[in-house]
Amino acid sequence: MQFQEVRYFIALSETLNFTRAAEVCNVSQPALTRAIKALEDKLGGGPLIHRERGNTHLTEFGRIMLPYFATVIAQLEAAQLKARSYAKLADAALGVGLLCTIGPARLVSLFAGFARRHPQIDIRLEDGSADDIEERLIAGDINLAISARPEQLDPRLHGIPLFRERFVVALAPDDALAARPVVRMRDLNRRRYLGRANCEFYQQLRDIRQRLGGIEFQRPYTSGRDDWIQNMVLAGLGFTYIPEYAVALPGLAIRPLVEPEVVRLVQLVTVRGRPHSPAVGAFVHAARRQPWDGKVDAPAARVPARADA
Repeated sequence: MQFQEVRYFIALSETLNFTRAAEVCNVSQPALTRAIKALEDKLGGGPLIHRERGNTHLTEFGRIMLPYFATVIAQLEAAQLKARSYAKLADAALGVGLLCTIGPARLVSLFAGFARRHPQIDIRLEDGSADDIEERLIAGDINLAISARPEQLDPRLHGIPLFRERFVVALAPDDALAARPVVRMRDLNRRRYLGRANCEFYQQLRDIRQRLGGIEFQRPYTSGRDDWIQNMVLAGLGFTYIPEYAVALPGLAIRPLVEPEVVRLVQLVTVRGRPHSPAVGAFVHAARRQPWDGKVDAPAARVPARADA
């Protein structure tokens, strides 16, 4: 059955007059009459309306069907209203997967600006490993992701570059290497390394050490919590390397890692070919407009460098 047929029947049940019902529905009376007959034929339960001189009224079958049709109309109108609100970003939800090793320093201004421009959008941040958030993105559990990988993205995904981020060495302030302006990978040989279990560049960094002649670390502690690792470093239990904008603990001595320098590309990731919802489209537009070239210092990076050793 068609929506118009149901709407015509509702109008007729309210007016009990074919002429007035046709005026309410803005159609001709013959068109309304044909639609009511078509609806009766599709239902197969007999006439819905008795049409008598001066006494047009619902049949018993018509009275039975009326509440069902009224519910259909009400739900359809509610769906249309929701669709219009959705298109206008009213009461929209946006699930953003966030790679757990990406710090907030470069992203807070993006989210803050987006929230000011679109206060009606409910943003839900979900962190996880690169594999985890990308799987959820492909499955449709989240709408987009902010991630970084040493290798190329899954072909099903599309990445929009946001910013590049160097890896730095985090040290206790009284560590001998903190006296240097930079730290070479060779300088870390046989030192105590505090492992970040979720580091997506772990294998790449390990391969670099092997290419340099087998640089080895002592590994007394590993954790999936970067805040724990940074506190252990500050306590003098070892060093770690970490993306520069993921440093969150004031007091750490932060030195660039060189020879070689390691840089990761942070990207906004969507599913290739999947149409953007209005909320996703608005966020992608905001990310493209964000001035990513501006320098943003991680809190601990403000510790002044000492003289070269």
